[in-house]
Amino acid sequence: MADLSGPAAVTRPVQALPPRQLAVPWIAIAVLAAAAWVVTIILARAMGNGPGTMGLALLPFLGLWVVMMAAMMLPSVAPVGVLWTRLITGASAGPARALRMGLFLSGYLLAWAVAGVVAFAALAGAGRLLTASPAAAKWLGVAIFITAGVYQFTPWKDWCLRRCRSPIGALMYYVGFKGRSRDLRVGLHHGATCAGCCWGLMIVLVAVGVMNLAAMAALAAVIFAEKLWRYGKPFAHAVGVVLIAVGILAIWFPWLLPGLHVSGMPAM
Repeated sequence: MADLSGPAAVTRPVQALPPRQLAVPWIAIAVLAAAAWVVTIILARAMGNGPGTMGLALLPFLGLWVVMMAAMMLPSVAPVGVLWTRLITGASAGPARALRMGLFLSGYLLAWAVAGVVAFAALAGAGRLLTASPAAAKWLGVAIFITAGVYQFTPWKDWCLRRCRSPIGALMYYVGFKGRSRDLRVGLHHGATCAGCCWGLMIVLVAVGVMNLAAMAALAAVIFAEKLWRYGKPFAHAVGVVLIAVGILAIWFPWLLPGLHVSGMPAM
């Protein structure tokens, strides 16, 4: 088994692992993500991209949200799942490893489902604000983009991003987890860390519309690059600059906020 102790193991990025240790599970998770993208695209074409929750109740929204998170987040979390099931837990090949990977991913998506409850409340409130005061809704959108951009430079973002980019040190902590549910709990813990890293990006969906396919694809690409590219940290800072710039421009060009713009409201 590879040596997972010492400073070098804790700080090296996930892409430094031998490709053969990542290829098959990563491809499998990519297939799941692709299937989630297909479902998301079909739903987006059927529902359109309206403001707020688009009339969805909490449970249907959470179902939609989890599918979206699977599409956007699974490719970037694949290396962490592989590290847990293959390098640290020593799971054997075959059904046992597939089961452990499934439990890890279930815990990961459960964490994002909890975040979806917060997203539902935010979208519902934004929809009501747009109905009551379109001008105030525009300023909410401006604040969302600027907040998302500023968060890219904060120590909390850096802390979470470092654990997403170099997770071996964090995963060593999970070795102490006991019981049959430990794979689920590891996924839940890592999903919470990932939500802490990406919530600033995800709130952009409140401003541009939760079913905005272009925005979802762009955010997924940003998250993937932040976590797996060797220049992920400076890239995250560059994204922060862009988000702040978009927020400022939205003061004069409210069409940049289709999720908080009167034109995005369904006709009565």
